[in-house]
Amino acid sequence: MAPSVFSPVGLGPVRLRNRTVKAATFEGRTPDGEVTDALIDYHRAPARGGIGLTTVAYLAVAPEGRTHAEQIVLGPRALPGLTRLTEAVHDEGAAVAGQVGHAGPVANGRSNGIRAISASSLPSPLSMQMIKTATEQDLTRVTRAYVDAARLLVRARFDVLELHMAHSYLISSFLAPGLNRRKDRWGGPLERRARLARQVARAVREEVGDAMALTAKVSVSDGFRGGVTTDEGLELARLLEADGHLDALQLSGGSSLMNPMYLFRGETPVAEFADAMPPIVRWGMKTPFGRGFLKRYEFEEGYFRDKALRFRHELSMPLMLLGGINRLDTMERAIADGFDFVAMGRAVLREPDLVNRLQLGISRAGICTHCNRCMPTIYTGTRCVEWGPGETIPVA
Repeated sequence: MAPSVFSPVGLGPVRLRNRTVKAATFEGRTPDGEVTDALIDYHRAPARGGIGLTTVAYLAVAPEGRTHAEQIVLGPRALPGLTRLTEAVHDEGAAVAGQVGHAGPVANGRSNGIRAISASSLPSPLSMQMIKTATEQDLTRVTRAYVDAARLLVRARFDVLELHMAHSYLISSFLAPGLNRRKDRWGGPLERRARLARQVARAVREEVGDAMALTAKVSVSDGFRGGVTTDEGLELARLLEADGHLDALQLSGGSSLMNPMYLFRGETPVAEFADAMPPIVRWGMKTPFGRGFLKRYEFEEGYFRDKALRFRHELSMPLMLLGGINRLDTMERAIADGFDFVAMGRAVLREPDLVNRLQLGISRAGICTHCNRCMPTIYTGTRCVEWGPGETIPVA
């Protein structure tokens, strides 16, 4: 018999009160690159609302690794605020994860004031600059930065560190053959393209030991030609499992650079996105290419389940299912399928107290309509547009 979604569960050295995870979705609440009271409240709400683990996104390991200048770079300056955040979440009975990564080609070099780097050079639609090919020195420096970031998160009392290996961020850009055209030891067959992912996971595990759980977000499919396919995602997962450095994998998909709507199924708010962008990007989004960038995928409950089941059938390590999870029966089916955790984004953004409502029998499903109009709000404070006037975040 499958365990209850609401039963306590171990994640590496961490004990969670239940099997629900608030997935990392950029909060838009760090205008000066520092933790704010608004960011703390953003995570306190789902913690108070019953979530087992809430994930802080997105914590950059280096200045050029931010998607834009308002994100937190992990360093001594960030420690006091991050410690306040973890204390607030712990006071509500939940655990807290930090999503750690390097944005690579998804970084806006013009905003950051530093050119972005990637597996191979390519033009950036965000900054209208050329993205540089990462050098050996860059990769050594970035790997060390992951280690330094992990040390900081241990000091800030995070329970879990999530390595971002998806969505065309730096590590993912090495994994995708269409973005990695290298002829050196970092390119070619997947085993070489996976070198950076495995190197970072090993280095971070050696640093943190059993002081915190270590997970990674990986792709079940990038959703574009030249991206990581399901077969390649599964091959990567096998390598990571064999290495033994990770406590779980979170199964995601899509590409923030090439096909973001592959992850965010449902309505496509093109006009709202264009209005939120700088003038030159706004103009580009009105061109045929720009309109084609935000493809439309019909929403269906648990839309990554079929691909994720291939991972579940071939791996023994703990897995987190993500993608269109809004209903209690979807969660129960996921646990019955053998997934260890269920991760939610928009559903919990709409209702921070959703887990409590489901557990108490008040609701059987969330009320998010997947209009995706929350997506453009990441630039002004991520929120559900259905919240009341002037409301910053519902109190669970």
